[in-house]
Amino acid sequence: MSASTPRSKRVVNGNGTAAASIKIARPSPWSLNRIVRWSVALVLLSAVGKWLDGIRSSFYIFDSPSLHLLCQEAISLYGSNDTLSLMNHIVTSLSTTYPSHTINTAFSSTPLTTLSTTSNAVDPTSYTPNPREWVFNNAAGAMGTMFIIHASITEYLIIFGTATGTEGHSGRHTADDYFHILSGEQWAAKAGAFNMEIYLPGSMHHLTRGDVKQYKFHHGGFALELAQGWIPPMLPMGLADTLFSTLDIPTFYHTARLTAREMIKNLWHGKI
Repeated sequence: MSASTPRSKRVVNGNGTAAASIKIARPSPWSLNRIVRWSVALVLLSAVGKWLDGIRSSFYIFDSPSLHLLCQEAISLYGSNDTLSLMNHIVTSLSTTYPSHTINTAFSSTPLTTLSTTSNAVDPTSYTPNPREWVFNNAAGAMGTMFIIHASITEYLIIFGTATGTEGHSGRHTADDYFHILSGEQWAAKAGAFNMEIYLPGSMHHLTRGDVKQYKFHHGGFALELAQGWIPPMLPMGLADTLFSTLDIPTFYHTARLTAREMIKNLWHGKI
């Protein structure tokens, strides 16, 4: 097969008669010069990607062991059955530790009050879920509710869980995922496992980047979830079920809005 596709051009003599057609070769879209340019571009892009991946941890602001201690502190104060007080304690503590632009605290649309002057436990009647901040999340068969505390290019920190229970595929991600269990039980298993892993309140389930598991929140549960790595490649898995299965367009819109808002805000302040 020739590297180019010929085209014909008719030449007319001076006396008006047609001469023989001359075939002109069109330049191939896969010329050697173009192949070399594309190859060089791909090599450079791969090198930049490998370099960025090697320094990705320098962009992190959160630390999983510190978050684990914070979750255990909250559980020791309020127990594992008062998820609202646990969440309030965690979000309030984070807001005093990190810059304000990195932490979203608007999980309640009404001011929270305590049950008594001697206890910091939140009065549940004072809590109204903020409909602009809480969204459902359908991903790989599992369904839960989610509040985004932080989202950037290399990290996200969310409260994720369900009051009714759910089960699904963990996804195979470009980030390490740390599930700090606040309430309920999370079960997990790798392919071929005959015994499940059980994670109770106060424990942490680490899903290593690139690994995959089946997981379940048995009878419901909530967790503080930290992902560290490259977050944008994780988004299609988190949005596909909503777009192609549930067809819940308002949830799709709010999930995209909240994620973009937090990522852009953090980028504006120099947080990658």
